[in-house]
Amino acid sequence: MAGLPDLPDVSSVTVPAVRHLLYLAQTPNQALVGYLKGRGWKVSAGTLAANAGVLKSGAPVAGIVDLTGFSARELTALEPALRHQQIGWIALADATLLADPIVCHMIRHYCFDFVKGPFAPATIGYLVDHAYGMVSLGDIDLMDAPAASGDEQMVGTCEAMQELFRTIRKVANTNANVFISGESGTGKELTAVAIHERSPRRKGPFVAINCGAIGNHLIQSELFGYERGAFTGAHQRKIGRVEQADGGTLFLDEIGDLPLENQVHLLRFLQEGKIDRLGGHESVPVDVRVISATHIDLDAALRDGRFRTDLFHRLCVLRVDEPPLRSRGKDIEILALHVLHKFKSDGKRKIRGFAPSAIEAMYSYAWTGNVREMINRVRRAIVMAENKLITADDLGLGHCTGMESTTLAAARDAAEKRAIELTLLRHRHRLNEAAAELGISRVTLYRLMVAHGLRAPAAVSESAVG
Repeated sequence: MAGLPDLPDVSSVTVPAVRHLLYLAQTPNQALVGYLKGRGWKVSAGTLAANAGVLKSGAPVAGIVDLTGFSARELTALEPALRHQQIGWIALADATLLADPIVCHMIRHYCFDFVKGPFAPATIGYLVDHAYGMVSLGDIDLMDAPAASGDEQMVGTCEAMQELFRTIRKVANTNANVFISGESGTGKELTAVAIHERSPRRKGPFVAINCGAIGNHLIQSELFGYERGAFTGAHQRKIGRVEQADGGTLFLDEIGDLPLENQVHLLRFLQEGKIDRLGGHESVPVDVRVISATHIDLDAALRDGRFRTDLFHRLCVLRVDEPPLRSRGKDIEILALHVLHKFKSDGKRKIRGFAPSAIEAMYSYAWTGNVREMINRVRRAIVMAENKLITADDLGLGHCTGMESTTLAAARDAAEKRAIELTLLRHRHRLNEAAAELGISRVTLYRLMVAHGLRAPAAVSESAVG
């Protein structure tokens, strides 16, 4: 019997004998270098220019970037290296740097984590281990994951999903009817298919019908079929879905939407194992296993009389509960990587993964649409993303991050405005002195103050010079 889920076997991946670590700094901390070498890292330390060769490696690399001591221009030059998909970066920064919007933007979009100095080597050691491991896993998920055998796959490593897989294996070996409960978009049909494919009926047909998508006057003929001449337009016999599933499995999705008058016919079939085609004169024996599912509160429907109790007990011999995506922890990121791998060819740009802002947003979001919503958001982001890393904004989840996303131009504008404000405060709005400290002319300072809304155009006059 095939195992669940159909995931790449991470445990069988060979771990490299040498782990590479790139340490970018104006003045590398030699105590830290010694500590990391003692933990088995092959450390390349120094400036970007001196270690450019490491960036060309196709293997996963851990990275430390000490942002202190770099000028604004040098920080901008670091950005292409920080975007490198195969390097898991940890940033070192001080309080002054963390107040700079440009630095915050770089850390949030390109680094796994950051440490505010002073730092302990043991802390850095732990973080680079984690960053290296995450980059290695990302490489497995995106590059080496096997293609799905069908349109979708069941993906999950959390305890809730492992329990679901164990339940599927157990119920697959019986012939009893199964009821699957879960929110919309959790993958109930995937679970039904998994049960069928691991059952003795796997060589028979798997037939699915959505009871909520067919009109009340058509549901009976869709389920049980009809004979020629049963009604106007019935020019030939039609075999219903139940009969089509003979010898296999019938999946009744959204069973809670089945009208009461049709519930009676379904109950009779479940009791007798026979169907009556519309307009027919004899019963037809059918051997099927029924798996049903719904997203509605069926207990409430039973109490309200909208669903027959006797039918429910016929359908729900064995019950499977589908976990919502928001309760699946790390699976959220694993599933997103899986969807990215499957649909990455949809976009023109070569997407390499998710920015930290996207990861943060995915864990913060409630996922009311569950897996179906995840697939839709990631597929849209693949098409719309303007960078190689999908951001929270690309997913439409910018409101779920701790910091608002921003473009580099917006970050520079914000930094420029803040610098002018602080300089004016220090010089009590004496514009000549402020302009001299900023290294610009008085006229340029006037223009920038107006552009940033720090001074109305009419208020800018020679009388302000002082």
